[in-house]
Parts: sequence; structure tokens; C-alpha cells
Amino acid sequence: MNLDSIIALDQRITLWINSFNSPLSDSFWVFLSDTKIWFPAYGVVMGVMIWRLGWKKGLLMILAMILTVVAADQISAHIKDSVMRLRPCYNTWMLQHDLHLPLPRYSLYGFFSSHASNVYSFAVVSLMGLNLDKAHKHAAYGWGVFIWASLVALSRIMVSAHFFGDVVVGTLFGLAIGLLFGLGARFITKKL
Repeated sequence: MNLDSIIALDQRITLWINSFNSPLSDSFWVFLSDTKIWFPAYGVVMGVMIWRLGWKKGLLMILAMILTVVAADQISAHIKDSVMRLRPCYNTWMLQHDLHLPLPRYSLYGFFSSHASNVYSFAVVSLMGLNLDKAHKHAAYGWGVFIWASLVALSRIMVSAHFFGDVVVGTLFGLAIGLLFGLGARFITKKL
């Protein structure tokens, strides 16, 4: 399979996913894609970190969450500017094949998804941090945070901001960088 056939497959998968739209679902996907709604959730998780882990370990895990999201965001932004792959909403072939555009166009380049990398990196580090609390199980949080991350990642296809492949790479990058920062923070917390 050569690069052109991979790109064509990515375009077809993106169009297929994007085709499951309606006015009601558009509002839902636009809402999930809005980064401003994430901050209250981040604040609650940070408060729970301090409550469950104590202030030293809690603050260390909060710092790890912040650093991983900033790193994921900045690295993905740098790669977007280096790779320069057009977003679906700027791709002529996608527009000619009925790509649904529920929002105005975004910035020009989209490989890879910062939203996906940010939410998955946060999910990994926050779950690893909460799992330091041995007195409680956090399976429900784990399920919830990864379902939320998956919906946010999917929303990027639904609002025509990213191709399917952009989201897959963003997800994998977020999982990897989250694991890296999470393991580093857990190592440091053992020294406290």
C-alpha cells in the first residue's frame, strides 16, 4: 500500500464518519470540541488529586498533567507547521464529496490532532495519578476519562477539523507522552 492509497483510504473513512451528522449531533460535537469546557473538569480533577494524594503528591501530579498537556499541544502544533497537511475543511476533494462543515474553517493545517493528543495525555497522567491512591479504586474515573477523550477525538472528525488519521496519530501520541510524563511523576512521588 503506497502513500496515495493510504491518503485515499483516510479520506474515505473521514467522509464516512463525518456523514453521521444531524443538527442535534452537530451541537454536541461542537460543544465537545470547545476547549473552554474542559477547564472546569480539569479543575475538579486537580482538586481530587490534592484531596486523595495530599498536597505534595497532588501538586506533583497536577504539574505533570499541566506539563504533559502543554508538551502534547506544542509538539503537535510544531508538527502541523512542519508537515503542512491541509485539514479536511480545506481539501477540495473532501468538499466535492459532501464533507459536512458545522463550523467555520479552522487554521490551515491539521496533522496531527492537538485535541486528541491533549485529552489522551491528560487522561493517562490523571488516571496514573489517581491510582497512587491505594485506598480507593478509580475504575469508574478511568472509564469516564477515556470515553470523554474518545468523544473529543471523534468530535474533531465530526466538525471537519481533522482526518481520521490525524486523530489516530494524535491519540497514539497523547497516550505515549502521557505515559512518559505519568511514569516520570510516579517515579518522583516515590521519592517523597
